[in-house]
Amino acid sequence: MLEPSLALQGALKELLTADPAVSALVAADSIRSGDVRPDKLPAILFSNGTVQMLGYGSGRQFHARVLMDLHIWALSDGPDHAKTIGFAIANALLEGPDDGEDFQFDEFDHVRTVWPRDPDPRFGHGVLSVEAVIRWSL
Repeated sequence: MLEPSLALQGALKELLTADPAVSALVAADSIRSGDVRPDKLPAILFSNGTVQMLGYGSGRQFHARVLMDLHIWALSDGPDHAKTIGFAIANALLEGPDDGEDFQFDEFDHVRTVWPRDPDPRFGHGVLSVEAVIRWSL
């Protein structure tokens, strides 16, 4: 089993790169982890995430809640283009990511999206927040 935030990040990347609406707007190599405004736009960057260990379940299963932000960056048409990408992502997340080979999602929610203003008005920036409960066995 991967560390829980990496498991969620990988499942989200797989979901977003496979979604035709998202992939039409953002190249697969621009959907990645990162913490600063990227050079190549548009882009979707995964934050490091926060992991809250929830403890044991039956059969030596473990549970963790993972909180993660997806930062959406765009340049053409600034905020409007970023919002178009954000809407495509939100639609792709309606069903949630697929379970992994060695972990399952017990819960998955897109909890909020915010559109902070970038100091440079040419840039559009959105932050889409997700929360998941992941279960795995040792």
